[in-house]
Formats: sequence, C-alpha cells, structure tokens
Amino acid sequence: MDCLPPLPELHMAVVGHVEWVSFVGVDHLPLAGEIQRASHSLELAAGGGAVIAVQLAKLTGRRIPFFTALGRDRVGELAAEQLQALGLDLQVAWREVPSRRAVTFIDSSGERTITVIGERLCPTASDPLVWANLSRCDGVFVTACDGAALDWARRARLLAATPRLGLELIQETGLQLDALIGSATDPGEIYRQGDLDPAPKLYVGTEAERGGFSWPGGRFAALQRLGSLGDCYGAGDSFAAGVTAGLAAGWSLQQALSLGCHCGVACIGGRGPYESQLQLTGR
Repeated sequence: MDCLPPLPELHMAVVGHVEWVSFVGVDHLPLAGEIQRASHSLELAAGGGAVIAVQLAKLTGRRIPFFTALGRDRVGELAAEQLQALGLDLQVAWREVPSRRAVTFIDSSGERTITVIGERLCPTASDPLVWANLSRCDGVFVTACDGAALDWARRARLLAATPRLGLELIQETGLQLDALIGSATDPGEIYRQGDLDPAPKLYVGTEAERGGFSWPGGRFAALQRLGSLGDCYGAGDSFAAGVTAGLAAGWSLQQALSLGCHCGVACIGGRGPYESQLQLTGR
C-alpha cells in the first residue's frame, strides 16, 4: 500500500442484493450420507452487494448508500440491522416475500461452496428510493437491479458492475459500463469479448491465487498472503470494491488493480467477509 496515493474524498454507492448467509466450517465438503461436525458457524447479512458496500465504507470512511431489496421478515430485519451497523446508509425496497438465504460450507483450505435458497431480491426503478442521488456519486457498483435502475446508476461519474447482474439485461439497456469486474473461472460470471455492445471500457477477470487479467491491460499477479487463512468468501467482491474505488479516484489502472488485490488478500484473513476487510488508516 505504500506505493499507492491516498484516496481522495469519494462519494460512492452500491445497488444490489443481500443474502442471509449461514457459514459452516467443515474439514471437507460432505459426501453422500456422511455426518460431519462443524468446526465453527456464524450467520451474517452478506451477498455481493452487501460485501462491496461494506468494503467501500471501510475504504472511504463514509456511510455508503446501499440500494437493495429485502423480504419483510425477521431475516430481512436482522440483515438491515447488521448492515446499518457495518456503515451502510440503507435504501431498502421491502418485499412481501421471504428474504433470500444461503448456506456456505468453508472447507479446511478456506474454499467456500455456496447454496442459495430462494429468489434473489433486487431493487427496481419503480421502488420509492432516492435514485436521483446516484447522479451525485463519483462511482456506483451494481450487482442486481432492473434496466431502468441501471440507467439511474449510469448517471454517476463511473459505473461498474459484475457479470452476475446479467449480460442480457446490460445489453438490453444499451448502456456502456466503465468497468465490468468478475471471476474468470466462475461459470456464472464468464464474460467474453463481444458479449456486450458497446463493450465495457474495462473488463477485469480474476483467477484467485493466479491473479487475473484485464482488457485493456493484460495480466496482473495476486499478492502473497501473509498471516493465517480465514476463508475466501467475499474476497472477489472486496477486490471489486477496491478496483472501483481506485478508478473513481482517477488512479491508473495499475494502481486501481493494486488496491483491489490488497482488499482481496485482506478479506481472506478472517472468517466471513467483514472480519478482516481492508480499512484505511485515518478514515
């Protein structure tokens, strides 16, 4: 981090989804008919949108506006309480349906395997949220919304998204992303050149410990992990938050990728996505 300039004051926001996640530590993924004893467990409001928003709050030292949708149930209420405590300014569209849940097994290598339960809830432009505020943002990251809400997000100075938002949805809007950031090895996040027209100005594909690549830019290396390993949940989303903050700050691509790598490697030092996320001093 010594080679990176300090982040300027940034006004960031996130539009996306939340999942109530049960994290279960196991020696290995259960085999058919097997009974295992969990080494640890915890429950958190997580999912890509939440993790990115919390990482941005820790980087900027600001409460991050987070536009999301939650089921009007006990899980949704708990998720809202947790996320507010983690530094988010929630803009919630409440739905009369169950909140989405997930079970995440964490094996002895720190790898996570996720099973989601229920439909992903996403905010839409028809929800009575302060969408116009996005036009005042230096950067917005989107993980889930409808096309009209994406149009609101495009009014920010910089717009980044994950391929999980849906390439078809992005294509239908005709909007150009400043950055598309996702895993190059996850089948649900694959992006190939030509999949979008107009193409994003920048695509970043991560490959875990191998680093990743960007178009334009080429390959970049992962940072060496120091200290103990917690788990990998949220590392990719924390990386995306760091890259987005760096780009919104006007940094070079190399600097933005470096900040992303520092965020990703910091995240895997703790259990769950938030315990060891990178927090800049003086923020």
